[in-house]
Amino acid sequence: MYSKIVGTGSYLPEKILTNADLEKLVDTNDEWIRSRTGIERRHVVADNETTCDLAEHAARRAMSAAGINADEVDLIIIGTTTPDQLFPNVGCLLQQRLGIGGPPAIQIEAACSSFIYALSIADKFIRLGDAKCALVIGAECLTRLIDWSDRSTCVLFGDGAGAVILKPSAQPGIISTHLHADGKYSDLLYYPTGPSKKFNPTVACQTAIQMKGSEVFKVAVTKLGGIVDETLAANNLDKSAIDWLVPHQANMRIIQAIAKKLELPMERVIVTVHNQGNTSAASVPLALDTGVRDGRIKPGSLILLEAFGGGFTWGSALIRL
Repeated sequence: MYSKIVGTGSYLPEKILTNADLEKLVDTNDEWIRSRTGIERRHVVADNETTCDLAEHAARRAMSAAGINADEVDLIIIGTTTPDQLFPNVGCLLQQRLGIGGPPAIQIEAACSSFIYALSIADKFIRLGDAKCALVIGAECLTRLIDWSDRSTCVLFGDGAGAVILKPSAQPGIISTHLHADGKYSDLLYYPTGPSKKFNPTVACQTAIQMKGSEVFKVAVTKLGGIVDETLAANNLDKSAIDWLVPHQANMRIIQAIAKKLELPMERVIVTVHNQGNTSAASVPLALDTGVRDGRIKPGSLILLEAFGGGFTWGSALIRL
C-alpha cells in the first residue's frame, strides 16, 4: 500500500507588505532585498489572525479539492514553528474548527522542514494501514517572531498556510521521503526563548529570530545538494526523470543552486518566494498548490519537494501526482 496526494489547498493573509513598505520601516531598499533574496513582497497576518486561522482556510480548500468531508479525515498532522498556544496543539484546535473528533492530531516542529517531516509521518501511517485519509498542513505566522528593526531578517519572512490530503493508493504517490537534522548548527538560525528557558536580562534580544545569513546559505546549499543526490540514488533515478522541483522558498539563490544541480531550467521550478517571502513550514505546500492550481503540475508528474530549516533540519519527498 502507498499514499497519494489527492488534493491541495493554500491560504495567504490579505495584508501585503512590499519592499517599498519596508523602506519606510528600516534602512533598506528594494534593489538590495531583490538582489540578495529575490523577494518583492510578503503576506502578513492581521492582528486578530492566528496560525490555526490560516491552517483552517488551507485545510478546507484541500478537502474541497479532494472531494472529501471532515468525517473522512482520520489523521491530522500540522507542521509549524508558530502555534497559537503551547497547548492544545494547533491540530487539536483545528479539529474543533473542522468538526473532527477522535482521530489523532499531531503538531510537528522542525522549523522550515516541518511540512516535509509531517508528510513523511503521514505517509507511514497510511502505508501501515493506520490511517485512510490524512490532512497534512504547513502553517506559519513567522512575522510574529521578527524584530522589525533588524534589516537582515525582517525582509525575509511572510505568513501563510498550505495543505494536502493523503489517501491510500495501489500505485506509489509518495515514493520516498528523506529526513535529516544536525544540532551542531543550532547557533546559526534560531529563536532564543521558550517556556522552559529562563529570561536572561544580559541578552539583548530574546524575542526575535536570530540568523547568521551567509553561514546558513553555505550549509543549506550543501545539505540540499546532498539530499537531492540521496533521493535520486535511493530510487535509482537520473536527474532527468524529475519533472518539477518544488523547493523551500527561502532565497532565490538557493533555489537556483538546487535547480542547477538537477540541470532543471527555472521554467520547471515552482517559485513563489518573490510574492510570499520565506513562509517556513508553509512554503513547500504553498508552492505545490500554486503549481497544481495554475495547471503547470499535472497528474502523473514526478516532483521533488525539499526544505531546509533551523536546527538544522532538512528533508525531501519524491512524489508522483
